[in-house]
Amino acid sequence: MEALEHFLPQVWFVILGLFLFLYVTLDGFDLGVGILSLTASDEESRSILMTSLGNIWDANETWLVLVGGTLFGAFPLAYATVLHALYIPVSVMVGGLILRAIAFEFRENSVRSKRLWNLAFGAGSFLAALGQGFAVGTVFEGIAVDAAGHFVGGIWDWLSWKSILVALTLIQGYVLIGSTYLVMKTTGALQQTHYKTAKLAAVTTFLGAIFITVSTPIFYEPIRDRMFDLLYLFAAIPLLGSVLVALLLRSLGQEQERMPFVWTVLIFLLSFVGLGLIIFPYIIPPQVTIYQAAASPSALVFMIIFIGFLIPIMLFYNIYNYVVFRGKITQAHEGD
Repeated sequence: MEALEHFLPQVWFVILGLFLFLYVTLDGFDLGVGILSLTASDEESRSILMTSLGNIWDANETWLVLVGGTLFGAFPLAYATVLHALYIPVSVMVGGLILRAIAFEFRENSVRSKRLWNLAFGAGSFLAALGQGFAVGTVFEGIAVDAAGHFVGGIWDWLSWKSILVALTLIQGYVLIGSTYLVMKTTGALQQTHYKTAKLAAVTTFLGAIFITVSTPIFYEPIRDRMFDLLYLFAAIPLLGSVLVALLLRSLGQEQERMPFVWTVLIFLLSFVGLGLIIFPYIIPPQVTIYQAAASPSALVFMIIFIGFLIPIMLFYNIYNYVVFRGKITQAHEGD
């Protein structure tokens, strides 16, 4: 039983990381396209951007539901503490997601000016990405808890220079993956525009990631100790990341259509692996471990059976969507 109590939280830590990666990657380009819609030069271009998301954006967000459900069921202590500590960022994120959903539907069915709904969709996308960035930055920096793992900090603990930097870098990452997605889905002048936005976002995301990587071990002793314990591994991750960014910029320079998106997804994956290695075995750095926050072994086993059945269905649903609606968007299809 003791071995099971040690093994099951590790399994759920990996599953939670997988769900987070799928959400950030899939809804990431979704949010990125929404942010980019604010910069579209005309209504026709904006309509093409919106059409590229029309049949997949709701499927992308289902992974966020699984993230919340997994955290609640597998690590209930972490769920309660994180939501308490991140009440404002999570509220901003949820508000942004609601705003963009409403704006998307009203825009499609609006027969008059779409300007208000265009702005609302882009603003909702930006707010959702901003809230997620603050949440990630705060968890990465550490949450103040007592001996029982309950939040004891203040309502504004999430707001710091580090969380602001992480939020801005995440937004740039979303713009990057959104741009590379649009490179695959568009043609002509619109495609050329997003080759340019992808190059710019790749550089700004890379610079933000470098600063975070360098500053983190300087200011946070627990993370510094963890990185020095696995020095070769943590030295290899930035080097591999630099290679992937170089390959991404090369593919953009050669105006390849699919490879920029592939390289970007690999950059996201490498970032998740690095983040997971830094915080493991903590789920609320720097005090609460996955073993302290985990539910009972029987509950974790039950969830594995249930979620294990659900994961293939979810993956099939997403893959089916992308296969059916693959190809270029050359003309916007507006609602009646």
